[in-house]
Formats: sequence, C-alpha cells, structure tokens
Amino acid sequence: MFERIKRMVIKEFIQIFRDRRMKAVIFGTPIMQLIVFGYAVTTDVNSIRTALYDLDKSYESRELARRFSASKYFSMDYDISSNDAIQDLFDRGKITAAIQINRGFSSDLKKGKQAEIQVLVDGTDSNTALVAMGYANRIIMKYAGDLSVQKVRANTVKFEVRPRAWYNPDLTSRNYNVPGIIAIMVMLICLLLTAMAIVREREMGTMEQLMVTPLKPVELILGKTIPFAMIGFFDMFLVTTVGVFWFSIPIAGSLTLLFFCTAIYLLSVLGIGLFISTISRTQQQAMMATFLFFAPAVLLSGLMFPIENMPPAVQYGTYLNPLRYFLVIIRGIFLKGNGIDILWPQMLELFILGMFVMMLSSLRFKKRLG
Repeated sequence: MFERIKRMVIKEFIQIFRDRRMKAVIFGTPIMQLIVFGYAVTTDVNSIRTALYDLDKSYESRELARRFSASKYFSMDYDISSNDAIQDLFDRGKITAAIQINRGFSSDLKKGKQAEIQVLVDGTDSNTALVAMGYANRIIMKYAGDLSVQKVRANTVKFEVRPRAWYNPDLTSRNYNVPGIIAIMVMLICLLLTAMAIVREREMGTMEQLMVTPLKPVELILGKTIPFAMIGFFDMFLVTTVGVFWFSIPIAGSLTLLFFCTAIYLLSVLGIGLFISTISRTQQQAMMATFLFFAPAVLLSGLMFPIENMPPAVQYGTYLNPLRYFLVIIRGIFLKGNGIDILWPQMLELFILGMFVMMLSSLRFKKRLG
C-alpha cells in the first residue's frame, strides 16, 4: 500500500513540476501576493496632509502648531489665511485635515479660560478621518497637560494615564494583517491546486487509466492530496520567511506549533479542494467554484470585519469556515506567543471540521470513481 502511494506521489510531483504555470503558482504567486498585500493592506495613517489657519499668531499657537509638525502623523503643508482657503483645499482634495487656532487663544490660556481650537477633517474617508481626529486629540491633550503642569506646579493630586498596547506596542497594522494574509495565501494555493489537478486528470482522460490500476480509492485520494499538503507546508514556510525577514513581523510563539496547526488547517483546505473537484467537470468550473468559496471565506473570517459585529445567522455560518479558526491560531502564535494551552479550543474545532470535510469529500470522490 505504502509503495503504491509513494509511486502515486512521485507521479504527481513529476506532473506538477512539468507544468511551468503550476511552478509559477507554487513559488511565485505566494511571495508576490504577500509583498503586494503586505504593503497595500494597511490601516496606518501617517503624514496627514494638513492646513494650518493660525489667527492668534502667538508663541502658544506656534508651539501647538510645532507639536503637530513634529509628530509623524501630520504634514503641515499649507499655512493659510482665510476660511475660503480651507474650503478650497478640501474641495480639491489637497488636504485631509485643517487646524484652526482662533484669536485670543494665548490670552485665554493665560487667564485660565477655555481656549478654542478647531480640527476639521475630510469625512469622505471615515476611517482616516477618525484616526486623524484621534491623533489630533492626543497632541492637543498632551499640550494642555504640559501647560497644566507648568501652571499648577505640584502639591495637588494628579492622575497620570499611560496607555500601553500589549503584543503590538506601536499598533502597526502590518503586524496584524500579514499573518492573516499568510493564512489566505496558503488556502488559495492549496484549494486551486487540489481542485484543478484532479479535474485536469479527468479532462485528459488519465483518470480512467488510474482507475484500472491496482490502486484502491483511499490510496488514490492520499496519493492525490499528499503532494499538495507538502506544497502547502512549503508555501507556509516560504511566506512565513518573507513575512519575518522582509516585513519584520515578530514571531513570539513556537514554529513547531505553527506547522502542527498548519497540518490541521490543510486537512480542511484539501478536503474542500477535493470536494470542488467532485462537482466540477472542467478546470474553468473548478476555478470558478474555488473563488466562489474563497471570497466569502475571507470576508467571513474576521480578517476585515469583526465576526461579533455580524448578524447572528451569519456568525453561525462562520463556524464552517476553517479560516476563522486558523486566523486566531496564527495571530496568537505570531503576536502573543500563545501555546496549546490557549489555542486548543480553536485547534480542536478546526480538527473536527477538517475530519468532517475530508470524510465527506472522500465519500463523494469514491462515489464518482465508482
């Protein structure tokens, strides 16, 4: 039995590496897509194009403007002198934010009155607008806090809030996104290869030749899926290496645990690829069915939108999505350094789902062979 499976695996590898397009998919696509998505998929907001409208022209107003310029978040590109200029710059998309410091700002501060500053943001991009407002509030509050300390000069009870983000101290979105993209790349490559390779065998008419050999159905399934599982592990190693050394993504957990969990993940992914191969007659149909599954799987995985915010019926549907579990696992290993004691519920659920999908697909595959 093992000898027949071994021969089948060797035959699959020869068939895979004989096809130039297949080699490009295996070696080139994961790295290219990881680099593109790694740079493109980011929610970090830096160098916000900003206009300064300083009506006070005092030392205090210039100091506040200097703090905005000194931060890495705001780029003070325009120093304007009228409200119309703000409107015009917003209309033409030249700025994302505008800081207006009203007359009397300095004198109000000296008298202990409430000084007014207006921060205007372009709300057409709600995410960037919210982030810009958050950055502006932090800079203004820090400035107000420094003035209060200078004025009061101690002897009063003070509260000092020191926010700190665990696991991702700089809140870099790339650290959060790249592990998710790695999981997506492995899923896409393995789904496509498994679904299309088996259908291609049927299109070429070689499936009938395999069926007349002494190979049993289970040996045929193993011989067909083991090469793609090995390619999945290789791609996982490849994109993880690029993620760690190219994007400097920290990996705090165990690599051994990561590859063990990848094995459980591949159980589901290969099972789904096998199932797609049983419902497709041509490679085009297999490709269409793959993307028909892949797009909702990504959207309902929690990568882009929190699952908790989805309607209850949709949340129940996400339990059938292997990507949902693996995202928790891969981010936990990369960023938190989680071990089995923390990740075992996701690993168990992913294993149960993988066994169910693989059994269902194998039964259908054997039925098609019959």
